[in-house]
Amino acid sequence: MKFCSLIAVVLLCCWTTRAEIFTSIGQMTDLIYTEKELVQSLREYIKAEESKLAAVKSWASKLDALTKVSTADPEGYLAHPVNAYKLMKRLNTEWSELENLVLQNPSDGFISNMSLHRQYFPDQEDETGAAKALMRLQDTYQLDSETFSKGKLPGMHSNALLTVDDCFDMGKTAYNEADYYHAVLWMQQSLKQLDAGEEAEVSKADILDYLSYSVYQMGDLPRAVELTRRLVFIDSTHQRAGANLRYFERLLSKQMHEQQQSYEPASEEPIQLGTYSRPKDHLPEREVYEALCRGEGIQMTEKRRSHLFCRYHDGNRNPRLLLKPTKEEDEWDSPHIVRYLDTLSDYEMEKIKEIAKPKLARATVRDPKTGVLTTANYRVSKSAWLEDDDDPVIARVNQRLEDISGLTVNTAELLQVANYGVGGQYEPHYDFSRRPFDSNLKVDGNRLATFLNYKDEPDAFKRLGTGNRLATFLNYMSDVEAGGATVFPDFGAAIWPRKGTSVFWYNLFKSGEGDYRTRHAACPVLVGSKWVSNKWFHERGQEFRRPCGLTEVD
Repeated sequence: MKFCSLIAVVLLCCWTTRAEIFTSIGQMTDLIYTEKELVQSLREYIKAEESKLAAVKSWASKLDALTKVSTADPEGYLAHPVNAYKLMKRLNTEWSELENLVLQNPSDGFISNMSLHRQYFPDQEDETGAAKALMRLQDTYQLDSETFSKGKLPGMHSNALLTVDDCFDMGKTAYNEADYYHAVLWMQQSLKQLDAGEEAEVSKADILDYLSYSVYQMGDLPRAVELTRRLVFIDSTHQRAGANLRYFERLLSKQMHEQQQSYEPASEEPIQLGTYSRPKDHLPEREVYEALCRGEGIQMTEKRRSHLFCRYHDGNRNPRLLLKPTKEEDEWDSPHIVRYLDTLSDYEMEKIKEIAKPKLARATVRDPKTGVLTTANYRVSKSAWLEDDDDPVIARVNQRLEDISGLTVNTAELLQVANYGVGGQYEPHYDFSRRPFDSNLKVDGNRLATFLNYKDEPDAFKRLGTGNRLATFLNYMSDVEAGGATVFPDFGAAIWPRKGTSVFWYNLFKSGEGDYRTRHAACPVLVGSKWVSNKWFHERGQEFRRPCGLTEVD
Protein backbone atom coordinates (compact mmCIF):
# COMPACT_ATOMS: atom_id res chain seq x y z
CA MET A 1 0.00 0.00 0.00
CA LYS A 2 3.03 2.30 0.24
CA PHE A 3 3.04 2.58 -3.55
CA CYS A 4 -0.64 3.60 -3.54
CA SER A 5 0.03 6.23 -0.89
CA LEU A 6 2.93 7.60 -2.93
CA ILE A 7 0.73 7.93 -6.02
CA ALA A 8 -1.92 9.68 -3.94
CA VAL A 9 0.60 12.19 -2.61
CA VAL A 10 1.82 12.93 -6.14
CA LEU A 11 -1.75 13.52 -7.30
CA LEU A 12 -2.38 15.75 -4.30
CA CYS A 13 0.61 17.91 -5.26
CA CYS A 14 -0.18 18.05 -8.97
CA TRP A 15 -3.96 18.38 -8.95
CA THR A 16 -5.08 21.33 -6.88
CA THR A 17 -8.64 21.66 -8.15
CA ARG A 18 -11.32 19.01 -8.47
CA ALA A 19 -14.36 20.84 -9.74
CA GLU A 20 -15.26 21.00 -13.43
CA ILE A 21 -12.97 18.13 -14.40
CA PHE A 22 -15.07 17.52 -17.50
CA THR A 23 -13.89 20.82 -19.00
CA SER A 24 -10.35 19.53 -19.64
CA ILE A 25 -9.42 16.25 -21.31
CA GLY A 26 -5.85 16.82 -20.08
CA GLN A 27 -6.92 16.62 -16.45
CA MET A 28 -9.44 13.84 -17.09
CA THR A 29 -6.54 11.59 -18.15
CA ASP A 30 -5.42 11.54 -14.50
CA LEU A 31 -8.71 9.82 -13.66
CA ILE A 32 -7.78 6.92 -15.95
CA TYR A 33 -4.63 6.23 -13.93
CA THR A 34 -6.51 6.77 -10.65
CA GLU A 35 -9.09 4.18 -11.67
CA LYS A 36 -6.34 1.75 -12.70
CA GLU A 37 -4.71 2.16 -9.29
CA LEU A 38 -8.02 1.58 -7.50
CA VAL A 39 -8.61 -1.61 -9.50
CA GLN A 40 -5.16 -2.84 -8.43
CA SER A 41 -5.97 -1.91 -4.83
CA LEU A 42 -9.26 -3.80 -5.13
CA ARG A 43 -7.44 -6.89 -6.44
CA GLU A 44 -5.06 -6.71 -3.48
CA TYR A 45 -8.07 -6.56 -1.16
CA ILE A 46 -9.64 -9.62 -2.85
CA LYS A 47 -6.35 -11.50 -2.61
CA ALA A 48 -6.06 -10.62 1.08
CA GLU A 49 -9.65 -11.74 1.72
CA GLU A 50 -9.01 -15.03 -0.08
CA SER A 51 -5.79 -15.57 1.92
CA LYS A 52 -7.61 -14.81 5.15
CA LEU A 53 -10.46 -17.17 4.28
CA ALA A 54 -8.00 -19.94 3.37
CA ALA A 55 -6.28 -19.55 6.76
CA VAL A 56 -9.62 -19.70 8.61
CA LYS A 57 -10.66 -22.79 6.62
CA SER A 58 -7.35 -24.46 7.51
CA TRP A 59 -7.96 -23.69 11.19
CA ALA A 60 -11.51 -25.02 11.01
CA SER A 61 -10.42 -28.28 9.36
CA LYS A 62 -7.63 -28.85 11.90
CA LEU A 63 -9.84 -28.10 14.90
CA ASP A 64 -12.73 -30.10 13.50
CA ALA A 65 -10.55 -33.24 13.42
CA LEU A 66 -9.13 -32.46 16.87
CA THR A 67 -12.51 -31.95 18.56
CA LYS A 68 -13.85 -35.20 17.13
CA VAL A 69 -11.08 -37.00 18.98
CA SER A 70 -11.30 -34.96 22.20
CA THR A 71 -15.08 -35.13 22.53
CA ALA A 72 -15.15 -38.90 21.95
CA ASP A 73 -13.46 -39.46 25.35
CA PRO A 74 -12.82 -36.11 27.10
CA GLU A 75 -11.33 -37.57 30.28
CA GLY A 76 -9.17 -40.04 28.44
CA TYR A 77 -7.99 -37.27 26.12
CA LEU A 78 -7.06 -34.96 28.98
CA ALA A 79 -5.41 -37.77 30.82
CA HIS A 80 -2.43 -37.18 28.68
CA PRO A 81 -0.65 -34.08 30.06
CA VAL A 82 0.43 -32.87 26.63
CA ASN A 83 -3.20 -32.76 25.48
CA ALA A 84 -4.17 -30.83 28.61
CA TYR A 85 -1.36 -28.35 28.03
CA LYS A 86 -2.24 -27.89 24.38
CA LEU A 87 -5.91 -27.28 25.27
CA MET A 88 -4.86 -24.56 27.68
CA LYS A 89 -2.57 -23.11 25.05
CA ARG A 90 -5.16 -23.19 22.31
CA LEU A 91 -7.86 -21.51 24.33
CA ASN A 92 -5.55 -18.94 25.89
CA THR A 93 -3.41 -18.03 22.90
CA GLU A 94 -4.30 -19.64 19.61
CA TRP A 95 -8.04 -18.90 19.71
CA SER A 96 -7.22 -15.28 20.43
CA GLU A 97 -4.98 -15.25 17.37
CA LEU A 98 -7.80 -16.76 15.35
CA GLU A 99 -10.16 -14.12 16.68
CA ASN A 100 -7.78 -11.38 15.58
CA LEU A 101 -7.48 -13.00 12.16
CA VAL A 102 -11.26 -13.09 11.72
CA LEU A 103 -11.67 -9.52 12.95
CA GLN A 104 -8.84 -8.29 10.73
CA ASN A 105 -10.30 -6.29 7.84
CA PRO A 106 -8.23 -6.55 4.63
CA SER A 107 -10.40 -3.82 3.13
CA ASP A 108 -8.86 -1.19 5.42
CA GLY A 109 -6.11 -0.44 2.92
CA PHE A 110 -8.56 -0.28 0.03
CA ILE A 111 -10.99 1.94 1.96
CA SER A 112 -8.13 4.22 2.98
CA ASN A 113 -6.98 4.47 -0.64
CA MET A 114 -10.53 5.16 -1.81
CA SER A 115 -10.98 7.88 0.79
CA LEU A 116 -7.75 9.54 -0.27
CA HIS A 117 -8.69 9.54 -3.95
CA ARG A 118 -12.37 10.37 -3.50
CA GLN A 119 -11.62 14.05 -2.95
CA TYR A 120 -10.39 14.15 -6.57
CA PHE A 121 -13.31 12.22 -8.04
CA PRO A 122 -15.76 13.96 -10.41
CA ASP A 123 -18.79 15.37 -8.63
CA GLN A 124 -22.40 15.87 -9.68
CA GLU A 125 -21.44 19.06 -11.53
CA ASP A 126 -18.99 17.05 -13.64
CA GLU A 127 -21.56 14.37 -14.45
CA THR A 128 -24.15 16.99 -15.38
CA GLY A 129 -21.60 18.95 -17.40
CA ALA A 130 -20.53 15.85 -19.32
CA ALA A 131 -24.16 14.95 -20.09
CA LYS A 132 -24.89 18.46 -21.33
CA ALA A 133 -21.73 18.28 -23.43
CA LEU A 134 -23.03 15.16 -25.20
CA MET A 135 -26.28 16.99 -25.94
CA ARG A 136 -24.31 19.93 -27.31
CA LEU A 137 -22.42 17.59 -29.63
CA GLN A 138 -25.69 15.95 -30.60
CA ASP A 139 -27.10 19.32 -31.70
CA THR A 140 -24.01 20.78 -33.33
CA TYR A 141 -23.13 17.73 -35.39
CA GLN A 142 -26.75 16.62 -35.94
CA LEU A 143 -26.35 13.19 -34.37
CA ASP A 144 -29.58 11.45 -33.43
CA SER A 145 -29.89 9.81 -30.03
CA GLU A 146 -29.74 6.28 -31.45
CA THR A 147 -26.48 6.97 -33.29
CA PHE A 148 -25.05 8.46 -30.13
CA SER A 149 -26.27 5.59 -27.94
CA LYS A 150 -24.48 3.14 -30.25
CA GLY A 151 -21.31 5.24 -30.07
CA LYS A 152 -21.00 5.62 -33.84
CA LEU A 153 -18.97 8.81 -33.94
CA PRO A 154 -16.75 10.07 -36.79
CA GLY A 155 -13.12 9.08 -36.43
CA MET A 156 -13.84 6.39 -33.81
CA HIS A 157 -12.90 2.77 -34.49
CA SER A 158 -14.46 1.41 -31.29
CA ASN A 159 -17.96 2.01 -30.03
CA ALA A 160 -18.91 2.98 -26.48
CA LEU A 161 -22.54 2.05 -25.90
CA LEU A 162 -25.13 3.91 -23.85
CA THR A 163 -27.50 1.58 -22.00
CA VAL A 164 -31.17 2.14 -21.22
CA ASP A 165 -30.16 3.50 -17.82
CA ASP A 166 -27.51 5.78 -19.38
CA CYS A 167 -30.06 7.25 -21.78
CA PHE A 168 -32.54 7.67 -18.92
CA ASP A 169 -29.93 9.52 -16.85
CA MET A 170 -29.17 11.76 -19.83
CA GLY A 171 -32.84 12.59 -20.17
CA LYS A 172 -33.18 13.16 -16.44
CA THR A 173 -30.24 15.58 -16.48
CA ALA A 174 -31.93 17.57 -19.26
CA TYR A 175 -35.25 17.44 -17.39
CA ASN A 176 -33.67 18.81 -14.22
CA GLU A 177 -32.23 21.66 -16.29
CA ALA A 178 -35.73 22.38 -17.72
CA ASP A 179 -34.33 21.37 -21.13
CA TYR A 180 -37.42 19.45 -22.19
CA TYR A 181 -36.32 19.17 -25.82
CA HIS A 182 -33.34 16.97 -24.94
CA ALA A 183 -35.29 15.28 -22.15
CA VAL A 184 -37.75 14.02 -24.78
CA LEU A 185 -34.97 12.86 -27.12
CA TRP A 186 -33.21 10.80 -24.48
CA MET A 187 -36.29 9.47 -22.70
CA GLN A 188 -37.58 8.29 -26.08
CA GLN A 189 -34.27 6.55 -26.77
CA SER A 190 -34.33 4.94 -23.35
CA LEU A 191 -37.88 3.72 -23.98
CA LYS A 192 -36.96 2.44 -27.44
CA GLN A 193 -34.06 0.37 -26.13
CA LEU A 194 -36.16 -0.95 -23.25
CA ASP A 195 -38.93 -2.03 -25.63
CA ALA A 196 -36.29 -3.75 -27.78
CA GLY A 197 -35.61 -6.09 -24.87
CA GLU A 198 -32.54 -4.54 -23.30
CA GLU A 199 -32.30 -5.15 -19.56
CA ALA A 200 -32.35 -2.14 -17.26
CA GLU A 201 -32.78 -1.06 -13.68
CA VAL A 202 -35.11 1.79 -14.57
CA SER A 203 -38.76 0.87 -15.09
CA LYS A 204 -40.96 1.72 -18.06
CA ALA A 205 -43.23 3.65 -15.71
CA ASP A 206 -40.34 5.90 -14.64
CA ILE A 207 -39.45 6.65 -18.26
CA LEU A 208 -43.06 7.42 -19.18
CA ASP A 209 -43.40 9.65 -16.13
CA TYR A 210 -40.57 11.95 -17.29
CA LEU A 211 -41.39 11.61 -20.99
CA SER A 212 -45.07 12.48 -20.71
CA TYR A 213 -44.46 15.69 -18.77
CA SER A 214 -41.56 16.71 -21.03
CA VAL A 215 -43.76 16.19 -24.10
CA TYR A 216 -46.41 18.37 -22.45
CA GLN A 217 -43.80 21.09 -21.89
CA MET A 218 -42.92 20.88 -25.58
CA GLY A 219 -46.56 21.72 -26.37
CA ASP A 220 -47.64 18.31 -27.70
CA LEU A 221 -50.79 17.87 -25.61
CA PRO A 222 -52.34 14.91 -27.50
CA ARG A 223 -49.18 12.85 -27.13
CA ALA A 224 -48.80 13.87 -23.49
CA VAL A 225 -52.29 12.45 -22.90
CA GLU A 226 -51.45 9.19 -24.68
CA LEU A 227 -48.19 8.70 -22.79
CA THR A 228 -49.82 9.47 -19.45
CA ARG A 229 -52.59 6.97 -20.19
CA ARG A 230 -49.93 4.34 -20.83
CA LEU A 231 -48.32 5.22 -17.53
CA VAL A 232 -51.62 4.90 -15.63
CA PHE A 233 -52.27 1.57 -17.36
CA ILE A 234 -48.88 0.26 -16.20
CA ASP A 235 -49.16 1.71 -12.69
CA SER A 236 -52.70 2.61 -11.68
CA THR A 237 -51.54 3.71 -8.21
CA HIS A 238 -49.25 6.42 -9.64
CA GLN A 239 -50.83 9.49 -8.02
CA ARG A 240 -49.02 12.14 -10.03
CA ALA A 241 -49.85 10.36 -13.28
CA GLY A 242 -53.54 10.26 -12.42
CA ALA A 243 -53.62 13.95 -11.56
CA ASN A 244 -51.63 14.86 -14.68
CA LEU A 245 -53.91 12.78 -16.89
CA ARG A 246 -57.04 14.55 -15.66
CA TYR A 247 -55.36 17.94 -16.13
CA PHE A 248 -54.05 17.10 -19.62
CA GLU A 249 -57.42 15.72 -20.73
CA ARG A 250 -59.23 18.89 -19.62
CA LEU A 251 -56.74 21.05 -21.51
CA LEU A 252 -56.98 18.85 -24.60
CA SER A 253 -60.78 18.82 -24.51
CA LYS A 254 -60.82 22.61 -24.32
CA GLN A 255 -58.28 22.85 -27.14
CA MET A 256 -60.24 20.49 -29.37
CA HIS A 257 -63.46 22.35 -28.64
CA GLU A 258 -61.90 25.70 -29.57
CA GLN A 259 -60.58 24.23 -32.80
CA GLN A 260 -63.87 22.38 -33.42
CA GLN A 261 -62.03 19.09 -33.73
CA SER A 262 -62.52 15.67 -32.20
CA TYR A 263 -59.75 13.74 -30.49
CA GLU A 264 -59.15 10.13 -31.53
CA PRO A 265 -57.04 8.18 -29.02
CA ALA A 266 -54.06 6.39 -30.56
CA SER A 267 -53.86 2.61 -30.60
CA GLU A 268 -52.23 0.92 -27.64
CA GLU A 269 -49.17 -0.38 -29.50
CA PRO A 270 -46.59 0.68 -30.29
CA ILE A 271 -45.73 4.00 -28.65
CA GLN A 272 -44.85 6.42 -31.44
CA LEU A 273 -41.78 8.60 -31.10
CA GLY A 274 -42.37 12.33 -31.43
CA THR A 275 -40.33 14.79 -33.50
CA TYR A 276 -39.81 18.30 -32.15
CA SER A 277 -37.93 21.42 -33.18
CA ARG A 278 -35.03 22.66 -31.12
CA PRO A 279 -35.97 25.87 -29.28
CA LYS A 280 -34.22 29.13 -30.17
CA ASP A 281 -31.59 30.36 -27.74
CA HIS A 282 -29.38 33.36 -27.01
CA LEU A 283 -27.10 33.01 -30.03
CA PRO A 284 -28.34 34.94 -33.10
CA GLU A 285 -26.11 33.06 -35.55
CA ARG A 286 -26.58 29.62 -34.02
CA GLU A 287 -27.52 27.83 -37.25
CA VAL A 288 -24.69 29.41 -39.28
CA TYR A 289 -22.15 28.72 -36.53
CA GLU A 290 -23.07 25.05 -36.14
CA ALA A 291 -23.25 24.48 -39.90
CA LEU A 292 -19.67 25.75 -40.21
CA CYS A 293 -18.63 23.41 -37.41
CA ARG A 294 -19.94 20.55 -39.56
CA GLY A 295 -18.03 21.87 -42.57
CA GLU A 296 -21.21 23.17 -44.22
CA GLY A 297 -21.85 26.64 -45.64
CA ILE A 298 -18.18 27.57 -46.02
CA GLN A 299 -18.04 30.59 -48.32
CA MET A 300 -14.81 29.71 -50.10
CA THR A 301 -15.28 30.30 -53.83
CA GLU A 302 -12.87 29.63 -56.67
CA LYS A 303 -12.45 33.35 -57.19
CA ARG A 304 -11.58 33.85 -53.54
CA ARG A 305 -9.30 30.82 -53.57
CA SER A 306 -7.37 32.33 -56.49
CA HIS A 307 -6.36 35.19 -54.19
CA LEU A 308 -4.76 32.86 -51.65
CA PHE A 309 -1.05 32.11 -51.79
CA CYS A 310 1.71 30.47 -49.78
CA ARG A 311 5.15 31.96 -49.22
CA TYR A 312 8.22 32.02 -47.03
CA HIS A 313 8.00 34.72 -44.38
CA ASP A 314 11.11 36.28 -42.85
CA GLY A 315 9.38 38.85 -40.62
CA ASN A 316 10.56 41.81 -42.72
CA ARG A 317 14.14 40.53 -42.74
CA ASN A 318 14.17 39.66 -39.06
CA PRO A 319 17.68 38.31 -38.29
CA ARG A 320 16.26 35.25 -36.53
CA LEU A 321 14.16 34.33 -39.57
CA LEU A 322 16.54 35.15 -42.40
CA LEU A 323 18.26 31.75 -42.42
CA LYS A 324 15.11 29.84 -41.52
CA PRO A 325 12.00 31.70 -42.65
CA THR A 326 8.62 30.39 -41.56
CA LYS A 327 6.12 28.94 -44.04
CA GLU A 328 3.04 31.15 -44.41
CA GLU A 329 -0.27 30.16 -46.04
CA ASP A 330 -3.27 32.39 -46.72
CA GLU A 331 -6.39 30.96 -45.08
CA TRP A 332 -8.72 33.84 -46.01
CA ASP A 333 -8.46 36.96 -48.08
CA SER A 334 -10.67 39.52 -46.30
CA PRO A 335 -10.21 39.82 -43.44
CA HIS A 336 -6.73 38.48 -43.99
CA ILE A 337 -6.10 35.31 -41.98
CA VAL A 338 -2.83 33.42 -42.37
CA ARG A 339 -1.56 30.08 -41.13
CA TYR A 340 2.07 29.51 -40.17
CA LEU A 341 3.49 25.99 -40.44
CA ASP A 342 5.87 24.37 -37.94
CA THR A 343 5.53 27.26 -35.51
CA LEU A 344 6.10 25.04 -32.48
CA SER A 345 8.16 21.86 -32.23
CA ASP A 346 6.81 18.66 -30.67
CA TYR A 347 9.14 19.16 -27.73
CA GLU A 348 7.92 22.72 -27.18
CA MET A 349 4.27 21.72 -27.37
CA GLU A 350 4.70 18.87 -24.91
CA LYS A 351 6.70 21.10 -22.57
CA ILE A 352 4.03 23.80 -22.66
CA LYS A 353 1.33 21.21 -21.86
CA GLU A 354 3.45 19.82 -19.02
CA ILE A 355 3.90 23.28 -17.47
CA ALA A 356 0.28 24.27 -17.98
CA LYS A 357 -1.43 21.11 -16.80
CA PRO A 358 -1.14 21.66 -13.01
CA LYS A 359 -2.20 25.29 -13.49
CA LEU A 360 -5.31 24.62 -15.55
CA ALA A 361 -8.46 26.24 -14.21
CA ARG A 362 -11.91 26.74 -15.70
CA ALA A 363 -11.67 29.35 -18.46
CA THR A 364 -13.53 32.59 -17.74
CA VAL A 365 -15.19 35.37 -19.71
CA ARG A 366 -15.75 38.98 -18.77
CA ASP A 367 -19.30 39.82 -17.69
CA PRO A 368 -20.25 42.81 -19.91
CA LYS A 369 -22.39 44.32 -17.14
CA THR A 370 -20.02 44.03 -14.19
CA GLY A 371 -16.65 43.63 -15.92
CA VAL A 372 -15.92 40.70 -13.57
CA LEU A 373 -14.37 37.50 -14.91
CA THR A 374 -16.73 34.56 -14.53
CA THR A 375 -17.37 31.08 -15.96
CA ALA A 376 -20.03 30.61 -18.63
CA ASN A 377 -21.78 27.69 -20.31
CA TYR A 378 -20.75 29.00 -23.73
CA ARG A 379 -17.05 28.60 -22.89
CA VAL A 380 -16.19 25.05 -21.85
CA SER A 381 -12.46 24.57 -21.40
CA LYS A 382 -9.66 25.02 -18.89
CA SER A 383 -6.83 27.45 -19.32
CA ALA A 384 -3.57 28.55 -17.74
CA TRP A 385 -1.38 31.61 -18.15
CA LEU A 386 2.35 31.04 -18.58
CA GLU A 387 5.19 33.53 -18.03
CA ASP A 388 8.67 33.69 -19.50
CA ASP A 389 10.08 32.78 -16.08
CA ASP A 390 8.16 29.50 -16.01
CA ASP A 391 10.57 27.86 -18.44
CA PRO A 392 13.03 28.88 -21.16
CA VAL A 393 10.67 27.29 -23.70
CA ILE A 394 8.00 29.91 -22.93
CA ALA A 395 10.41 32.79 -23.48
CA ARG A 396 11.65 31.20 -26.69
CA VAL A 397 8.12 30.72 -28.05
CA ASN A 398 7.10 34.27 -27.15
CA GLN A 399 10.16 35.61 -28.99
CA ARG A 400 9.27 33.53 -32.04
CA LEU A 401 5.69 34.85 -32.08
CA GLU A 402 7.07 38.37 -31.93
CA ASP A 403 9.49 37.66 -34.79
CA ILE A 404 6.80 36.15 -37.02
CA SER A 405 4.10 38.74 -36.33
CA GLY A 406 6.39 41.76 -36.25
CA LEU A 407 4.53 42.94 -33.11
CA THR A 408 6.14 43.47 -29.72
CA VAL A 409 5.27 41.07 -26.93
CA ASN A 410 6.22 43.66 -24.29
CA THR A 411 2.60 44.84 -24.10
CA ALA A 412 1.03 41.50 -25.01
CA GLU A 413 -0.84 39.28 -22.56
CA LEU A 414 0.83 36.20 -21.13
CA LEU A 415 0.80 33.04 -23.20
CA GLN A 416 -2.57 31.42 -22.57
CA VAL A 417 -2.88 27.64 -22.84
CA ALA A 418 -6.31 26.03 -23.17
CA ASN A 419 -7.44 22.42 -23.12
CA TYR A 420 -10.97 21.57 -24.19
CA GLY A 421 -12.84 18.80 -22.40
CA VAL A 422 -15.93 16.76 -23.29
CA GLY A 423 -17.77 18.79 -25.94
CA GLY A 424 -15.34 21.64 -25.23
CA GLN A 425 -16.21 24.84 -27.07
CA TYR A 426 -16.21 28.63 -27.05
CA GLU A 427 -19.28 30.06 -28.78
CA PRO A 428 -18.98 33.07 -31.15
CA HIS A 429 -17.22 35.98 -29.48
CA TYR A 430 -14.90 38.90 -30.13
CA ASP A 431 -11.33 38.99 -28.89
CA PHE A 432 -11.36 42.81 -28.71
CA SER A 433 -13.46 45.02 -26.46
CA ARG A 434 -16.37 46.80 -28.13
CA ARG A 435 -17.05 50.50 -27.95
CA PRO A 436 -20.60 51.94 -27.80
CA PHE A 437 -22.39 51.16 -31.07
CA ASP A 438 -22.20 53.90 -33.71
CA SER A 439 -25.56 54.15 -35.50
CA ASN A 440 -23.81 55.74 -38.50
CA LEU A 441 -21.61 52.70 -39.06
CA LYS A 442 -22.68 50.89 -42.21
CA VAL A 443 -23.32 47.21 -41.50
CA ASP A 444 -25.69 44.62 -42.85
CA GLY A 445 -28.79 43.49 -40.98
CA ASN A 446 -27.32 40.26 -39.63
CA ARG A 447 -24.26 41.98 -38.24
CA LEU A 448 -26.40 44.75 -36.75
CA ALA A 449 -28.50 42.12 -34.98
CA THR A 450 -25.32 40.62 -33.59
CA PHE A 451 -24.14 44.03 -32.35
CA LEU A 452 -27.39 44.71 -30.59
CA ASN A 453 -27.43 41.29 -28.92
CA TYR A 454 -24.06 41.75 -27.25
CA LYS A 455 -23.22 44.44 -24.73
CA ASP A 456 -20.41 46.93 -25.17
CA GLU A 457 -17.41 46.59 -22.89
CA PRO A 458 -15.17 49.60 -23.63
CA ASP A 459 -13.17 49.24 -20.39
CA ALA A 460 -12.43 45.52 -20.60
CA PHE A 461 -8.63 46.04 -20.79
CA LYS A 462 -8.39 49.42 -19.06
CA ARG A 463 -6.56 47.99 -16.05
CA LEU A 464 -3.79 46.67 -18.32
CA GLY A 465 -3.01 50.11 -19.68
CA THR A 466 -1.97 48.64 -23.02
CA GLY A 467 -4.98 49.46 -25.15
CA ASN A 468 -7.27 47.07 -26.99
CA ARG A 469 -6.42 43.61 -28.31
CA LEU A 470 -4.85 44.36 -31.67
CA ALA A 471 -4.21 40.84 -32.96
CA THR A 472 -4.64 37.15 -32.15
CA PHE A 473 -1.92 34.52 -32.62
CA LEU A 474 -3.48 31.07 -32.11
CA ASN A 475 -1.29 27.95 -31.90
CA TYR A 476 -2.76 24.48 -32.41
CA MET A 477 -0.92 22.03 -30.14
CA SER A 478 -2.85 18.86 -31.03
CA ASP A 479 -4.70 17.30 -33.90
CA VAL A 480 -8.42 16.76 -33.35
CA GLU A 481 -10.02 13.63 -34.81
CA ALA A 482 -13.44 15.26 -35.28
CA GLY A 483 -14.82 18.73 -34.58
CA GLY A 484 -12.92 21.52 -32.87
CA ALA A 485 -12.67 23.89 -35.86
CA THR A 486 -12.19 27.65 -35.48
CA VAL A 487 -15.04 29.27 -37.42
CA PHE A 488 -15.97 32.81 -38.43
CA PRO A 489 -19.78 32.99 -38.89
CA ASP A 490 -19.76 36.50 -40.32
CA PHE A 491 -17.98 35.52 -43.53
CA GLY A 492 -18.34 31.73 -43.49
CA ALA A 493 -14.81 30.52 -42.81
CA ALA A 494 -13.73 27.34 -41.01
CA ILE A 495 -10.12 26.67 -39.98
CA TRP A 496 -9.27 23.15 -38.85
CA PRO A 497 -6.66 22.36 -36.17
CA ARG A 498 -3.33 21.06 -37.42
CA LYS A 499 -0.78 20.27 -34.75
CA GLY A 500 2.24 22.56 -34.77
CA THR A 501 0.61 25.23 -36.96
CA SER A 502 -0.69 28.68 -35.99
CA VAL A 503 -3.22 31.14 -37.37
CA PHE A 504 -2.97 34.91 -37.11
CA TRP A 505 -5.40 37.77 -37.71
CA TYR A 506 -5.87 41.40 -36.74
CA ASN A 507 -8.87 42.23 -34.54
CA LEU A 508 -8.61 45.97 -35.19
CA PHE A 509 -8.35 48.06 -38.31
CA LYS A 510 -5.29 50.34 -38.55
CA SER A 511 -7.57 53.16 -37.39
CA GLY A 512 -8.08 51.35 -34.09
CA GLU A 513 -11.71 50.51 -34.88
CA GLY A 514 -12.76 46.95 -34.15
CA ASP A 515 -13.17 44.61 -37.12
CA TYR A 516 -16.52 43.04 -36.28
CA ARG A 517 -16.04 40.46 -39.00
CA THR A 518 -13.54 38.70 -36.71
CA ARG A 519 -16.26 37.35 -34.45
CA HIS A 520 -15.23 33.70 -34.18
CA ALA A 521 -15.85 30.50 -32.26
CA ALA A 522 -14.14 27.30 -31.18
CA CYS A 523 -16.45 24.49 -32.26
CA PRO A 524 -17.23 21.68 -29.82
CA VAL A 525 -14.67 18.88 -29.84
CA LEU A 526 -16.50 15.78 -31.03
CA VAL A 527 -13.66 13.27 -30.81
CA GLY A 528 -10.22 13.95 -29.36
CA SER A 529 -8.48 16.38 -27.03
CA LYS A 530 -7.86 19.90 -28.27
CA TRP A 531 -4.87 21.83 -26.93
CA VAL A 532 -4.21 25.40 -28.05
CA SER A 533 -2.13 28.32 -26.90
CA ASN A 534 -2.61 31.91 -27.90
CA LYS A 535 -0.97 35.29 -27.66
CA TRP A 536 -3.03 38.47 -27.67
CA PHE A 537 -1.07 41.49 -28.85
CA HIS A 538 -2.24 44.91 -27.61
CA GLU A 539 -2.10 48.35 -29.24
CA ARG A 540 0.53 50.04 -27.12
CA GLY A 541 4.08 49.67 -28.40
CA GLN A 542 2.96 48.85 -31.93
CA GLU A 543 2.85 52.48 -33.16
CA PHE A 544 5.90 52.04 -35.43
CA ARG A 545 5.35 48.35 -36.11
CA ARG A 546 1.82 48.81 -37.43
CA PRO A 547 1.23 52.53 -38.16
CA CYS A 548 -2.28 53.97 -37.91
CA GLY A 549 -4.49 54.18 -40.99
CA LEU A 550 -6.11 57.34 -42.31
CA THR A 551 -9.68 56.11 -42.54
CA GLU A 552 -12.05 54.17 -40.27
CA VAL A 553 -11.82 50.96 -42.30
CA ASP A 554 -8.07 50.98 -42.94
